[in-house]
Amino acid sequence: MKQILIISFSDLNHDARVSRQIDFIKDQNEVSVICYNGKDNDRYSLYRIPKTKFTLPVKFISSIYLLLRLHLRAWHVMYQTQQVIRDFSKKPFDIIIANDVESLPLAFTLKGNAKIIFDAHEYAPRHFEDRLVWRIFFQPFNVYLCKKFIPLVDKMLTVGKGLANEYKKNFGVSPVIMNNATWYSDIQPKPPTEVIRIIHHGGSTPSRKLELMIEMMKYLDDRFSLDLMLIVPQLASSKTSGYIDYLKKLAEGDSRIVFRPALKSNELIPFLNNYDIGIFLLPPINFNYANTLPNKLFDFIQARLAIAIGPTPEMKEIVESYDIGLVSDDFTPQSLASKLKNISKEDLIRFKQNASKAAIELSADKNSKLLNELVSTSIN
Repeated sequence: MKQILIISFSDLNHDARVSRQIDFIKDQNEVSVICYNGKDNDRYSLYRIPKTKFTLPVKFISSIYLLLRLHLRAWHVMYQTQQVIRDFSKKPFDIIIANDVESLPLAFTLKGNAKIIFDAHEYAPRHFEDRLVWRIFFQPFNVYLCKKFIPLVDKMLTVGKGLANEYKKNFGVSPVIMNNATWYSDIQPKPPTEVIRIIHHGGSTPSRKLELMIEMMKYLDDRFSLDLMLIVPQLASSKTSGYIDYLKKLAEGDSRIVFRPALKSNELIPFLNNYDIGIFLLPPINFNYANTLPNKLFDFIQARLAIAIGPTPEMKEIVESYDIGLVSDDFTPQSLASKLKNISKEDLIRFKQNASKAAIELSADKNSKLLNELVSTSIN
């Protein structure tokens, strides 16, 4: 068996992509995982690292380093890796899988003779380009990490075509595309009820403009309800941490809108199956949002839901080619509401049945084979 180390600065309880990554390879290899948190498992070893508390001194020091373009010093302040480096520096690995650009400095510190597979997830240099503060402090940081480390990795992955093309254009690499499809679920779509139940789940950052889905409900009648199941992202700012409270205040007075507690990734599909429509209205305010192909789209499909989205190109292509839902003409709540107003019970039944067909093709099984082949060819 090969020795494989997976690095992810995330909580695996809410990181479906990395959790699947582990599932893909844990049976054929000896797998160790460095992360913030996750569920202990006898099929791999879990090493938890502390998540940095961004106190005022930490923010000040890291900001100074970022402004002075002392990027690696800033990285050492923002990520507490001293102990993990001591514990892992002498352990030999055949493969290190580094998730997101911020994990690359640790991956190369621990590299030894290992090959490195970099899963970029999204396009790091333009991640939150809609925010001025992010552009000042973190865009140069991410560009530096990409320029320094991407030429040194042995294989590279990302989630969609638009992101892969941008990496190729700016860094001369051709990432392998591994989408965010989740495992196949052998469940049946539930018939629609009198109230059409809509759900959205995922991270709650102000950039996602989740308030648009709340506003959309103003244009829909009492046939519709909306449930929101949101989590606060890693390294959230105080503004981001208070965003859910802001959304709840916006929804006050509308009993059709309910906020649900977040579930772990492996609990999602059976829960989502109780709904009729999965919704995601994401204005393209930055490059990654314009090219997103998120976990939740594949979750909705496996849960056998109809789907309602804005015209994000790669999501639109899937929804329309499989005839599994509605795509609004633009990213306004009025546009999506106008599509939903005309949805019939027969439409919902058709979309849900078609989702059953799509679920077979758009599952994680293909990605499991892909990652295992990458691991095999990287070693050989």
